[in-house]
Amino acid sequence: MEKASSILASIFGSRESAATVASIFVYPIKSCRGISVPQACVTSTVIKAPEMETLKIPLNRVCDVINDISVWEWSGSALDEGNEASEWFTKYLEKPSCLVRFNTASEIRAVDPNYAQGYRTVFSDGFPFLLASQGSLNALNELLEEPLPINRFRANILVDGCNPFSEDLWKEIKINELTFYGVKLCSRCKVPTIDQNNGTSGDEPTQTLMKFRSDHALHLKKKQGKVFFGQNLVCKDSLSATGRAKAVVVGDPVFVQQKFSSSADAPI
Repeated sequence: MEKASSILASIFGSRESAATVASIFVYPIKSCRGISVPQACVTSTVIKAPEMETLKIPLNRVCDVINDISVWEWSGSALDEGNEASEWFTKYLEKPSCLVRFNTASEIRAVDPNYAQGYRTVFSDGFPFLLASQGSLNALNELLEEPLPINRFRANILVDGCNPFSEDLWKEIKINELTFYGVKLCSRCKVPTIDQNNGTSGDEPTQTLMKFRSDHALHLKKKQGKVFFGQNLVCKDSLSATGRAKAVVVGDPVFVQQKFSSSADAPI
């Protein structure tokens, strides 16, 4: 009987939560510092930087459209947030800059259809959500000379209460009536090596991750010399605009509905 229950749980998921949402982070501006929120609902954006006055960006004004904006392989138009934002970033970054918003009225940026067909994202690197666990961070920090905060990995959802790297196997999870699909282990670029407070970079955590979280160390099918930390997600409910709005809230239980059999079977 116990064996049968175990098999059913692996197929349909357990009724017991596998983890709890510990933190939620949003990133109003690509590559800028994340903001911790109690739930994933944002209605306005405030931008701050050391020795700079606060820049407030209203999200309901009419903006000029500019072309030739690109993120990786995608290019298209975007909405110009205006001269004040341009001058603010130009002053702080000490190079000509402008701030743009994704033009949802006329542009579509699809996620890689090899991993999730029909889903969209905006200016994020490839997928709309990134999940990581505190257990995974703790396991990594035990190997590092200087522990790193979760902000290095720019996750949207940080969960706690599960074993290190359990999230590798989460094929389908449910959080507060929202269904998320784990569609791709997150291969890490240089960003985790950059201190989010001062912009300086180093060799860690990539150097340590290469020892036990590379495609070779995980026995993944594709061998491209990459390291992995976290799971990229899409949300099933985002395909439908009908119904009441739902949110992920700190403290929500995470229910695993389906799992990959091993990290080697997880898509990368």
